[in-house]
Amino acid sequence: MARGRVMTEPAKTDNLTVPSGQAVTFLGVVMNAPGPDGLTARFRFLAPAIAREGGSVDFDTAAADMLDLCQNYALPRIASSGPQPSQIVISLSDREVPFGEADPDATQFFEAYRIEDGTCIWEAF
Repeated sequence: MARGRVMTEPAKTDNLTVPSGQAVTFLGVVMNAPGPDGLTARFRFLAPAIAREGGSVDFDTAAADMLDLCQNYALPRIASSGPQPSQIVISLSDREVPFGEADPDATQFFEAYRIEDGTCIWEAF
C-alpha cells in the first residue's frame, strides 16, 4: 500500500483553468511521501479529455497543462513553513484511480518538477 497522507480540498476546485482549455478537477494531494530525492508532494487531477478512447488532449498538450498546474495551483499551496518538498509531481488521469493502485484501463500522465526560486522546473523521470 502507498504511504503518505492524502488530503483533499472542497469541490471549489472543479473546472480549473489550464492552457489547453480541457476540464480539470483537483482530486487530492499526497504529502509526506518520500520520493527519489526526498519529500515529494503529489497533486492529483481528473482530466477526462486525456482518455485513449474519445479523448481530445494528447500528452504534449497535457504536459503544458501539468506545468501550469504545478506553477499556478500546486506551488501556492505548498506551506511556507515546515519541511519543504524537494519535488512536486503532477498527475492527470482520465478517471479516478485510488493513489498507489493500478488501473490498466486508465490513461494517466505524470510529470515531476523541482522547486527552484519559486518556479517549477521540469525533471525527467
